Amino acid sequence: MAIDGEQQRQNGDDPSVAIVLFGATGDLAARMVLPAVHTMAARGLLPRDWALIGNGRGEMSHSEFRDHVRQALLDAGDLADADEWQVFSDRLFFAGGGFAIDDPGSLPDVLAEVEEVFGRPPDRLVHYLALPPTTFADITSALGTHDLAADAKVVFEKPFGTSLESFETLNDAVHSVLDEAQIYRIDHFLGKEAAQQLHAARFANRLFAEVWSREHVSAVQIDIPEELDIAGRAEFYDETGALSDMIVTHLFQLAAEVAMEPPVSLGAEDLREARETVISAFRPLDPAEVVLGQFDGYLDRDGVSEGSTTDTFVAARLWVDTDRWRDVPFLLRTGKQLARSAQRVTLVLRHPEQRLFGESDSPHSISFSLAGDGEVEIRVALKSPGEGLTVAPAAMQVRLDDVDGDPLPPYARLLSDVLHGDRALFTRSDGLAAAWSAVARVQSSTTPPEIYAPGSWGPPSATSLAAPDGWLLGPPADSSE
Repeated sequence: MAIDGEQQRQNGDDPSVAIVLFGATGDLAARMVLPAVHTMAARGLLPRDWALIGNGRGEMSHSEFRDHVRQALLDAGDLADADEWQVFSDRLFFAGGGFAIDDPGSLPDVLAEVEEVFGRPPDRLVHYLALPPTTFADITSALGTHDLAADAKVVFEKPFGTSLESFETLNDAVHSVLDEAQIYRIDHFLGKEAAQQLHAARFANRLFAEVWSREHVSAVQIDIPEELDIAGRAEFYDETGALSDMIVTHLFQLAAEVAMEPPVSLGAEDLREARETVISAFRPLDPAEVVLGQFDGYLDRDGVSEGSTTDTFVAARLWVDTDRWRDVPFLLRTGKQLARSAQRVTLVLRHPEQRLFGESDSPHSISFSLAGDGEVEIRVALKSPGEGLTVAPAAMQVRLDDVDGDPLPPYARLLSDVLHGDRALFTRSDGLAAAWSAVARVQSSTTPPEIYAPGSWGPPSATSLAAPDGWLLGPPADSSE
């Protein structure tokens, strides 16, 4: 017999939730978090009683905030029809006046208003900090001061810190208020369906599992170039840069997905243990094997400090000191204003020892595109049609939208996991400490970034890092472009 919503509530199967979104009127909330909540509501992934409370320094009525959310969803191409919007918008509230240790603004009053709507206190309280990392410690302290931390779940956007020292200071401050089990350090790349294919394809298919090691792989390329500028984010970006914003978070986490040993199980803690353990085996980046760049014109952007040496491009060789991956370079590259946008993880395969066909040096590879719905591509050598026995490069693709299932956007997937307490795709403090340790030497280097032309592939010196095969996206290793 079906259980209705009231019976679920009485049985504790449908706990109510209030989500407090700090930075609710900012760019990140508009582009990512608000559409994610809307998707969850449309998919029935939120309980019967839920509410989203936006928080910001300014004053705004509930009605004005709902108009703001509606525009954000319109801009994202994610707006429901009129009836659905009315149901959704009724769950949106705004608490202005900021939120600080000495002044909580109107947040306690709005939480009381939500309690009246529910007819009881929310069973679950989730705080989402869509804010710069410099605010994390103060907001967390304020949550403790105003009795909003106990049993709450707190989601921190990346980067969690900007250096090893700032990470340790922030981590201590956060842990003085919250238990580790309450902390969700979000990395939306881990929420991508295609990123999860890195362990699904490997552990579910002997074809991949058998070649997933140094015996068969000559290099791993994790390449996330972006055509995007820093428009609207200049002040935040200038405080972080590509190394902190992308390498320590997204690219290191993807490297860990590739490099981890088989977990004991696919349970959340076992997956996290496998991922975090291998990060501790990352050899600290050698500044001689890192190229930092800054696109020409960066200093002219509003919000960028005069004479800023912030990097907008990073290419690096990472070494993973485990038996499985020793001496295999993990080639990482990311940057703004580059020739094209892509999100690709590629295992470059070694050629057969016996070259019977005299094959070309075109790389053979297994590649995972993380962009859009995702794709798996295998590049091999096959016989050329016609007379003779010669081979030519060929590619086979599997689009992940052709695989049966109902994928969720990354932020919706991760927020759903927060509600259910599933921590498999969230980073642990020990893993992040190891990640920040791995970039410490580069961060302390005084070498200024190389200037590169917008629309290029970054500083020319970055091409040599990927020798002998070169970056599989962009110019070859011997190119001067």
